[in-house]
Amino acid sequence: MSRWFLIAAVGITFGCETEADPLARPDPPAAPTASVPVSVNSAAPPVDSTLTPKPAAAACPSDMQEINGDYCPFVGHRCLEWANRAQGRCARFEQRAICEGRVSKRHFCMDRYEFPNQAGALPVVMVSWFDAEATCRQLGKRLCTESEWNFACEGEARLPYPYGYERDAKACNIDRKYRFPDFAAFDSDRAVTDEVLRLDQRVLSGELECLSPFGVHDLTGNVDEWVVNESGKPYPSGLKGGYWGPIRARCRPMTTFHNQWFRFYQVGFRCCSDVAATSAGPGPAVNAP
Repeated sequence: MSRWFLIAAVGITFGCETEADPLARPDPPAAPTASVPVSVNSAAPPVDSTLTPKPAAAACPSDMQEINGDYCPFVGHRCLEWANRAQGRCARFEQRAICEGRVSKRHFCMDRYEFPNQAGALPVVMVSWFDAEATCRQLGKRLCTESEWNFACEGEARLPYPYGYERDAKACNIDRKYRFPDFAAFDSDRAVTDEVLRLDQRVLSGELECLSPFGVHDLTGNVDEWVVNESGKPYPSGLKGGYWGPIRARCRPMTTFHNQWFRFYQVGFRCCSDVAATSAGPGPAVNAP
């Protein structure tokens, strides 16, 4: 049987392809209802008493952040000082990003926090790509693509880290001492819970100042996040952001060698969605009753 962990547990991308046995997925929570306040000044006379303007719709639900701007498909950064070159951990980058390829416009919505997308909650872990994809879909959302995740993390400045050019373990939950997992425990329903708790070094969503240029929390560190690997190779699944351990934890890298059934103590997700169709601007005036 497979279970998700909402308790204090989880997150490591340290190359292990071993998977826990598949477990029954619990029903995901109901989709949150977005509430868009509309301000009406009843004292002001209408410009035309026969017309009432339609209020502009919000681009994104209230629990999601709007991401809008110009995205570069290939970005290069030059590391000036390595914290650990073998692990791909750069302490300080040159404050310049090189863009290659055609820049394109991106406009979409992303959950502000890792699932369950609540400030002050621990992100869920031990989730497969299939679990994550199905949960987002049942919430009326979808999994983020790799390029959407990149853009939400780096912003139009194309930063290597969501907070800038210098690695900061105080800004995001990264660079904690690695705890070696007991892989045999993940084959036992009885032992897996205790093992996940032993390995866990997550922090509550939004606890740190780990904020991207667009205002999305915890994109690097805390837990790995499932995304859609747009290349489809070797799998349609990819993991972004890293977890709390001593790994790359930058905006651009992606782990691609885990298939869609993989679940582990550091693996979670967040959701994205398209912007509302009516969010481009105010709608046309309509006849008042």
